[in-house]
Amino acid sequence: MPRSLKKGPYVNERLLNKIKATKPGDKNIIKVWDRSCTVTPEMVGFILGVHNGRKHIPVSINENMVGHKLGEFSFTRKFVGHGGKVAKSQGKDSKPQGTKPQGKK
Repeated sequence: MPRSLKKGPYVNERLLNKIKATKPGDKNIIKVWDRSCTVTPEMVGFILGVHNGRKHIPVSINENMVGHKLGEFSFTRKFVGHGGKVAKSQGKDSKPQGTKPQGKK
């Protein structure tokens, strides 16, 4: 649910000050813990390290990301896969070709 139009989008002022202090072509990663901050046009071209709860994920901001939240680009969970008989049988079929069995030498 988006924020009300009367209030406007939530943007962290300290983050905007850090971005204004750095140059757009700079390769330094700006660390961000505020996942609920909205991406603004001033952020385009920078690399932000968005915290996912464990580490900072580097996110390169482009024009298509404007209006979205920073947390959308830094996933907090790692999808391993669904279990079951079907997944096991598919896993056996997708063995890489040309691998030799590991045995005693």
